[in-house]
Amino acid sequence: MTKSFVLKEYIFTFIFWLALAIVLWCNLQITTDKYLAMIQAVIITVSSFTFTHSLTNKFLPKALREKKMKQFLIQVVIVILILGLIFAVIFTYLEVTPKNHLPLSFSDQLPILWQGFYMSLPASFLITGVACGIKFYKEHGRIERDHILLQQAHLENQLKLLQDQINPHVVFNILNHIHILMKTDTQLADFLLMKFSDILRYQLYHCNQAMVPLDKEIEYLQNLVEVEKLRWGNELDVKANWEIGNKKAFIAPLLLVPFIENAFKYVCRLPGHNGYVKISCKEKNNSLYFYVENSYSDRTTYKKKDGTGGIGLQNVKKRLKLQYPDSHDLKIETNHHIFRITLTLTLSEYHEQ
Repeated sequence: MTKSFVLKEYIFTFIFWLALAIVLWCNLQITTDKYLAMIQAVIITVSSFTFTHSLTNKFLPKALREKKMKQFLIQVVIVILILGLIFAVIFTYLEVTPKNHLPLSFSDQLPILWQGFYMSLPASFLITGVACGIKFYKEHGRIERDHILLQQAHLENQLKLLQDQINPHVVFNILNHIHILMKTDTQLADFLLMKFSDILRYQLYHCNQAMVPLDKEIEYLQNLVEVEKLRWGNELDVKANWEIGNKKAFIAPLLLVPFIENAFKYVCRLPGHNGYVKISCKEKNNSLYFYVENSYSDRTTYKKKDGTGGIGLQNVKKRLKLQYPDSHDLKIETNHHIFRITLTLTLSEYHEQ
């Protein structure tokens, strides 16, 4: 809780009780002397503040934390009764008329006190209810703010975990490609090593941000596709089309990587089958249209038995749900040994640090 927020709360509390004292004084002086009305207003305000302050600042927060609202309601009733009794004493003994008008015997004064107590209960209930209502509203707002902050922290942790599950897999695949090519084609291995350095540079210096420029993300994906094309050579027919015009668009980092990885990982490469991968990525009117298609065989499908997809696809679905809850449309289709993924995404136009 910041100092400015605490100061505002103190100022609001002071203004509230000062306004109550002034209103009481204006009403009481109609039927009694203005100086006596001032004394009555001060005593009522001080006593009301004393009891309601303890009630709202000590008992109410504790009841909300421990979820003991029934116990708190009992405490509220006790405070209302105590204030009603105090008000009855004030209105009975602090009057402008001489005190000898009151019966000398206390037992004879009890009916007058009881009448004053009965008539003071509405005022006591109103003051206590307003004070508790204001404090409850502020406590509820504070709890909501804390809950939002916890949700945000949990969301950031989830996103970081999902991204961390992607990065090692990408790095491992590329290192494995280079290791194989160093035994057969050192020149190609050297070229892939340069591509790998670009990929690592992007992951180290850009992927720690919540959003990255779309053109940088697409350049990263192009490097991955280039690595896969060089790895498989003539064994696969790979076609990729990239159309990105908006340089101000931003996207969550590494969001599209699992689609490309899975396409190459599970594409059909059985003898007698024409293995291919098609990738289309277009940006238009601040929307991204991403399409991946690849051939597959029943022996090499990456769908689980329950039809939900592998870990990579599950991570993408979670990230889309967390980062683009109402601004994406993902379709995953399989038919005639063809696997298709179609994603429509509304992009961000600015980057929040």
